[in-house]
Amino acid sequence: MTLTRWDPFHDLVRIQERMNRLFEDTMRRSGPENEGLATGTWSPAVDIYETPEHLVLLADLPGVERGDIEIRVENNTLMLRGERRMTKDVQQESYHRVERAYGVFSRSFSLPATVDQDGIKAEHKNGILEVHLPKTEGARPKRIRIDVAAGK
Repeated sequence: MTLTRWDPFHDLVRIQERMNRLFEDTMRRSGPENEGLATGTWSPAVDIYETPEHLVLLADLPGVERGDIEIRVENNTLMLRGERRMTKDVQQESYHRVERAYGVFSRSFSLPATVDQDGIKAEHKNGILEVHLPKTEGARPKRIRIDVAAGK
């Protein structure tokens, strides 16, 4: 019987190699004439944080026009949809490489029951979409004053 030394990083390296091949194959799908063109579905990065009064969603949407963004709330789900379009000023055959993703995107987020859906507001500035989801009055934290009992 042969003893082999177990290397925990060997499997991680194999997984990384497989993922790299997967991404390379996906990029090649457009054909050799469009090498590197990233078109189709993409997903913008999103941060969500909480303040005492709101949930705040920040989505990275550089190059996406305000008119190409749709925000909807349905069945306690916030849906972001839109499209980033390639510049029409440059002919596609003039590109040497395109690494930014273009095309349609769609993200959806389940909302807690504590969100006041009628008060949702959104702002698009410098490529960042900021959505403010106000909490209902009952969901906001309340400060409780502590009385000091005499003699204790």
